[in-house]
Amino acid sequence: MAQIWAGTDIGKTHHHCVVLDVEGRKLLSRRVLNDEPELLALLADVLALNEDAVWAVDVADGMAALWINILLNHGQQLVYIPGLAVNRASAGYRGTGKTDAKDAIVIADQARMRRDLAAIHPDDELTAELRILTGRRADLTADRTRPINRLRGQLTGIFPALERTLDLGNVGPLVLLTGYQTPAALRRTGRSRLETWLRNRKVRGAAELAQAAVEAAERQHSTVLGEKVIAQMVHTLAKEVMGLNEQIAEIDKLIAARFRDHDLAELIAGMPGIGPLLGAEFLAATAGDMSRFGSSDRLASFAGVAPAPRDSGNVSGNLHRPRRYHRGLQRVFYSSALISIRSCEESRRFYERKRAEGKRHTQAVLALARRRVNVLWALIRDGQCFQRGLPVAVAA
Repeated sequence: MAQIWAGTDIGKTHHHCVVLDVEGRKLLSRRVLNDEPELLALLADVLALNEDAVWAVDVADGMAALWINILLNHGQQLVYIPGLAVNRASAGYRGTGKTDAKDAIVIADQARMRRDLAAIHPDDELTAELRILTGRRADLTADRTRPINRLRGQLTGIFPALERTLDLGNVGPLVLLTGYQTPAALRRTGRSRLETWLRNRKVRGAAELAQAAVEAAERQHSTVLGEKVIAQMVHTLAKEVMGLNEQIAEIDKLIAARFRDHDLAELIAGMPGIGPLLGAEFLAATAGDMSRFGSSDRLASFAGVAPAPRDSGNVSGNLHRPRRYHRGLQRVFYSSALISIRSCEESRRFYERKRAEGKRHTQAVLALARRRVNVLWALIRDGQCFQRGLPVAVAA
């Protein structure tokens, strides 16, 4: 039974820790540097008060990583309270000001009173690597979105017919834009020479792409002011997107290789619609440890695929999307559900049945995603691989 509760308000350079006893009395309040010697000294001082301590933090990664690892390496019980929950709970405490010390008090007091906070467990090295790699891939994907949007905007300004024709999510159109950006340049080159130019650069569907580009050029004979400078920018942005595509492809190989090394890789990838990337994101979010959630319902809630009720008075059955959920894990189940509709007959029939019941496309996909949470939960719990008949045990 815990005797003291230590709440830490996490900061980039400094943390603030407050320790409360069972009556909520403050035993310690200290601002410490985010540095190992300072943090070890704080740990020793808190345990000197009482060794039966529960620690709480409002950040679970990033700038809290060193502090969390120190606590876990010393066998301390650690729970996580989201920053939003701390902010809302602060309104119930005395004073209208906001300080790190007050936030630390709120964190410690919430940990003292609540028994539903998520515990932070130590992860294995492979899970930590997958979390880092998938996080880096998400950053690269976001970085790629911005130049693609700028590229579309610039191309629309000088050559809207070509912008409508090209799918900039594919490599071929980007290669085209590194060499040709204006209608006049495409008309001078012609379809045959353009096709040869694309084939020499190993572009798939070179004939169709060349034909579409030349047809777009034939529909525009006007020159836009600033066309030369914008064409140079289009060239630069296309090269930038291609460079980011190469980085994403490289990290995808790393993710797939590390995912295959995980004990649950065969089981997770056996689910229709889940490949190495989505499987790695699932492990990064859950560590593959279903005991952390207790039930498939809690996993579904954590993933944001279980509706939350907002009933009041005589109003019941008022279901909405939950406000707090793991967006990465929701993407895993939603994306895999979309893929499984095309690749798995059982998933397709389930989706069509929900559509026949009057549900919209998004609602039907979310319902399928919720069902898939139950299936994956049971497979991991029982150590079974998915089969369209009866599941079979994974070979040892």
